[in-house]
Amino acid sequence: MMRNASPAAWLLRLAIIGAAVLLVWHYWPAAKVESVQSADGSRIKFRTQDDRIEIYENNGWTPFFVKGVNVGAALPGHDPGELPIPKETYLDWFKQIQALGANTIRVYTILSPAFYQALVEYNERAEHPLYFIQGVWTPEDELIEKKDAYLSEIYTEFQTEIEHAVGAVYGAADIPQRFGKASGAYRANAGPYLLAWHIGTEWDPRMVQNTNDTHKDKIGFTGSYVSAKAQASPFENWLAEMLDHVAVLETQYGWKHPLTFTNWVTTDPLEHPGEILITEDMVGVDAMHLAVNGWPAGYFASYHAYPYYPDFFRLDAALYDVKEADGTPNTYRSYLRKLKEHHQGIPVMITEFGVPSSLGVAHLTGMNRNQGGHDEAEQGRINASLLGDIYNEGMAGGIVFSWQDEWFKRTWNTMHFEIPQNRRKLWHNVLTNEQHFGLVAMLSGKDGLLKIDGDDSDWQSLKPEDKQQVKGTYPGWKSLTMTHDEAYVYLTGELERPFDPDREKLYFGVDVTPGGNKHGDALGGRTLDEGLETLIVLGKDDESEVQIAANYDFHTRLYGKQYGMIPPKPEDEKDDSGVFHPWKLAVGLEMIPPDTKKYSPFEDVPAGKLLRGTTDPASKAFNSLAMWQAKGSKIELRVPWMLLGFTDPSSLQVMAYGEKDGKLYAVPSQGIRLVPWIAQRSDGSVQGLDGGNGGAYPVASLPLYSWPAWEQSAYTERLKQSYPLMQEAFRQIGSGNNSSATKKPS
Repeated sequence: MMRNASPAAWLLRLAIIGAAVLLVWHYWPAAKVESVQSADGSRIKFRTQDDRIEIYENNGWTPFFVKGVNVGAALPGHDPGELPIPKETYLDWFKQIQALGANTIRVYTILSPAFYQALVEYNERAEHPLYFIQGVWTPEDELIEKKDAYLSEIYTEFQTEIEHAVGAVYGAADIPQRFGKASGAYRANAGPYLLAWHIGTEWDPRMVQNTNDTHKDKIGFTGSYVSAKAQASPFENWLAEMLDHVAVLETQYGWKHPLTFTNWVTTDPLEHPGEILITEDMVGVDAMHLAVNGWPAGYFASYHAYPYYPDFFRLDAALYDVKEADGTPNTYRSYLRKLKEHHQGIPVMITEFGVPSSLGVAHLTGMNRNQGGHDEAEQGRINASLLGDIYNEGMAGGIVFSWQDEWFKRTWNTMHFEIPQNRRKLWHNVLTNEQHFGLVAMLSGKDGLLKIDGDDSDWQSLKPEDKQQVKGTYPGWKSLTMTHDEAYVYLTGELERPFDPDREKLYFGVDVTPGGNKHGDALGGRTLDEGLETLIVLGKDDESEVQIAANYDFHTRLYGKQYGMIPPKPEDEKDDSGVFHPWKLAVGLEMIPPDTKKYSPFEDVPAGKLLRGTTDPASKAFNSLAMWQAKGSKIELRVPWMLLGFTDPSSLQVMAYGEKDGKLYAVPSQGIRLVPWIAQRSDGSVQGLDGGNGGAYPVASLPLYSWPAWEQSAYTERLKQSYPLMQEAFRQIGSGNNSSATKKPS
């Protein structure tokens, strides 16, 4: 006779079954991924061999050129430490990344559990896995501030971060909540899809030098798997110790993966006689000074390498030895060749490269590979050419920066104009090139909904409360309507007759705060009762731009009055000078010995030019940098916030006149007063600006375009024109590895 089991027994059975299911689910990825066992039983999927990466598949080792994208941790409206990206977004991105032709993604730090869950889930369904390189972020701010990698709090924090990272990758971590870092229960075992460990950040040269000077006794490190050679510096010994910590921890999970540490051109081991700035060539960190033992997965060197920074890429004659077919020096390819020559016997991977699709520019270099000033198509062509250089010089891989645009990013030549800086993530600064490196455009809320094409029919889809008719009588105009989003102020209008730039110019004066120019040449002898901070000019292609009142021009105020790099013009500095300057951005500071090896002049470039074109992606004439278009009597225009004086449109703050404690500062704005007029070329006459009875035109009485402050940001995603161009570049490379062992670079 059978007896019923007790409830306790049933619970025990269920618990055993549940545990078994959990174990099968946890280790299922490992069962699907083909690998080979090393002598100690550890599993290996990737290894370094001479100067290449190899993958184990089809029962053998095959060269594997890493075709990758860097994936950031942020979405618009968020800092990366908030880790806002949901699992569903990752799954969508992985499809697009694999369709791009990439075989690898790189992440900089521990991401949320959703990332690893999504990666495992995606790869279980995919015909071919998408591999990843796991970065481990150092205590970067503390390293820069304290300049000593061996300080106990830095040393301990980084080792703890490594422990969390290894546990997170293998789905065996419970990371407590920490400000600005990932946390949670990690149960998805993504380890079988790992390609390599990649620890660290771009090293501050002063920190490296100080660590070496302070800890001269820190030499001769010999770890279980990673050791420092006799010539290794104290900082390189620190890196060996940290990499060994990764290796020891990973063996507990039965795997071994290739190891590397982050490096960049600033701390490469090469000498750059053409570099002007001393800190850019003061100390090197050399991957050749480390060695692995008993680690068959191997070790490789990795570099963030862009063609425009540091300045020696355009100044060092030693890099003019490699030329394109037309004789143009390709300094980037020359640099790669020298870098590879130094790292004999180990692979070198370029783990960051690329240019942004941005209006703003921050550095100049040869072959137009500048940091900014590119539309999306040009971004794609340049990135493809850089990938070609990387491949042809026998590197082990190239990982483009980056997958998505990130709004929280800052750039040296606009960061002083973004006030307050902690709200940068809430709006999209078109002048900040660092926010536009992605192959995926993170567009502001109305960008795309409103297409700049001279047809205002798409404005009809806006809710009445999302747009405002500019009320008043404006000679030459039938109507004017304004709206805005996180990146632009938009304007559409209808003239009384078709616009002819050969016959006339259109002007829009912009008043955002008390002060500014009440007169000027462009006003045709008229005066205003309130000054203008900026002036929008629409005319011929070389004329269309945003100008800024000379005494308000914060580029000139920062680099002239404060830094002394622009010769002062006292007549321009007074209020209501009547002078408007072209909007400019710095691309090179004046540098003087002993801080530099030799004198270097101040450099700037135009930043306020308004390109006529269309932003309709369906049009063959699409240009992502187009700012205005006219079609018959219809005008459409969008203007980046900063060009109008805004330091933070999300809280309605604009740059103040003058300085506070020697620094630029922001003040609240009520909004925008728009002052339109039309200037005839034939006789210089002006339509508009008639104050009546010969008096000043009443700007202060014009309607105010204002908006509520926002704390959340709307955005849409769109694959850029650069995406299919990179797709073709990846396709042409194929899956093999172009090492010097198989092909000599031309």
